[in-house]
Amino acid sequence: MSDTTFNELELDSDTPTSYSSSTPAPATNRKAITAPGAGTGRRKEAVARVRLVPGTGRWVVNGKTLEAYFPNKVHQQLVSEPFRTVGAENTYDVFARINGGGVSGQAGALRLGVARSLNEIDVEANRPALKKAGFLKRDARVIERKKYGLKKARKRSQYSKR
Repeated sequence: MSDTTFNELELDSDTPTSYSSSTPAPATNRKAITAPGAGTGRRKEAVARVRLVPGTGRWVVNGKTLEAYFPNKVHQQLVSEPFRTVGAENTYDVFARINGGGVSGQAGALRLGVARSLNEIDVEANRPALKKAGFLKRDARVIERKKYGLKKARKRSQYSKR
């Protein structure tokens, strides 16, 4: 057996002292690209077709303003999160057509559409931040279907002993 122990071994300078699972932020030495982009977002039964055009931050959702279409502040914040993540507030005009689903599903679909279009515009600068925040992932949760013999997807009729 060898007479050396772990304490006697010298650690290489190449060996990292700590490990991290997060991806490093890209080196953004260049000016951010402001070009038009488009993306499609889906959530539950809602589908949002989104176009981003360089502008002043105007939102047009099905012909209405964002405040008129989503009066709930939570939905307004949810929809504009991708812009805050990449630091592009008030640099793009958003034109969206949304159909299907309810209010919450439509807000989630619009957020995914905005994130995908920002990703399409500048992949190198925007993708790491959007991916780390989880905005590029489609939320696959949908309503469970009703089964025969049950009142709803899992609700049964009340058990009767006699």
